[in-house]
Amino acid sequence: MSGWVAVAGLGPGAGDLLTPEVAAALAEATDVVGYIPYVARIAPRAGLVLHPSDNRVELDRARHALDLAAAGRRVAVVSSGDPGVFAMASALFEALEGRADAPEIRILPGITAMLAAAARLGAPLGHDFCAINLSDNLKPWALIEKRLRLAAQADFAMAFYNPRSRARPEGFARVLEILREECGPGRLISFARAVSTPDEAIRTTTLAEARAEMADMRTMVILGNSATRRVGPWVYTPRSAP
Repeated sequence: MSGWVAVAGLGPGAGDLLTPEVAAALAEATDVVGYIPYVARIAPRAGLVLHPSDNRVELDRARHALDLAAAGRRVAVVSSGDPGVFAMASALFEALEGRADAPEIRILPGITAMLAAAARLGAPLGHDFCAINLSDNLKPWALIEKRLRLAAQADFAMAFYNPRSRARPEGFARVLEILREECGPGRLISFARAVSTPDEAIRTTTLAEARAEMADMRTMVILGNSATRRVGPWVYTPRSAP
């Protein structure tokens, strides 16, 4: 049996947002490797082995998947959203460096939280935008602050992943302070929590009214650019530059 690894995006949560390509790979897999809550989204079946692990062992998880594939297993490494956006695709290639037994590898895209949240809101990413991971686990806070200020000065709309965790509740409060300094108090900011799940909650306000406790690790935060505005219940950014 020839082993392979498919790094698969499970989408933001709803089953109907899982791509047919990913569903087919999961149906063929002998093993599923991933973070505990993502593996929990996979229905058990005969012949399928589930390998859940903690969130901070991405490289160990990737090496395990490669070892399983080298032994002839068909391995699905699962991420929420898209595997190439702050997720397992990069970790797998990092683990692959220096190995001589590279298996067949496929990266299967999924609908990332940024795009699912933007669709619920309307079109806040309708012009140039950037995505920033606010976790400082793998990069220093000084770099996060630099990127925030430069992106704000360039008038990008911004999508923020991992805004506020129990381990670092103060970081997002500082992010809001920086954004108020650079963008002013009237800029629109949206909080889209658990999009496409029963826990979904959507809220749009201004930077002046935004509070750190409005976000947690299940929240995608989207900041508009200087032209972003409301039309009825929707938020959108015009296609042309202000």
